[in-house]
Amino acid sequence: MRRSILVITFLFIPLLLFSQVGDDEMIELKELIPDIVLDLRYNTTNNFVRQKLYSTDVCLISRAVAERLVIVQDSLRKLNLGLKIFDGYRPRAIQWLMWEIFPNPIYVADPSSGSRHNRGSAIDLTIINLTTGQEWNMGTDFDYFGPEAGHDYKGFPPEVLNNRIFLKTTMQNVGGFTPYIAEWWHYDYTPASLYPLLDFQMK
Repeated sequence: MRRSILVITFLFIPLLLFSQVGDDEMIELKELIPDIVLDLRYNTTNNFVRQKLYSTDVCLISRAVAERLVIVQDSLRKLNLGLKIFDGYRPRAIQWLMWEIFPNPIYVADPSSGSRHNRGSAIDLTIINLTTGQEWNMGTDFDYFGPEAGHDYKGFPPEVLNNRIFLKTTMQNVGGFTPYIAEWWHYDYTPASLYPLLDFQMK
């Protein structure tokens, strides 16, 4: 009986390892969601550092996060809505550069411990109308660093507050994501939060 338990245990361990490797594999988001809209701000100068930090418009993310986003996108598509992605995986070297420019841990994660973006376990996004391509009004732009960007801020008109609630509810209840309280656009996939910190450059 004891030998049988040991055999089963050793057979099961590779399955666990294989599952983990598969989940934290970095993939192009468009491989799983071809119609998703990308507006990778760090591939432009339209961001808080006013510099182009990426050399490609490819959005990489862990497979686990991508698979959750497939579910969210499928849900939104039925309402003629979709996701627009601002950022996914971010090399750790870029995190250091951001920290040098704006060392505020509320809005820029300390690179010494790393950001969940550096693990491929965080995504920055908003909602768009699929017919017009128009973004929903969320009150502030992406990368707005101030209290108005937070989920707890109530000083906007009801339409804006309802838009934020819809995004938050959809990401939580449909996708299983966790919102970051200080940024309406930032969502973490908590099971992926222990993935390794990465620093390879996107090409």
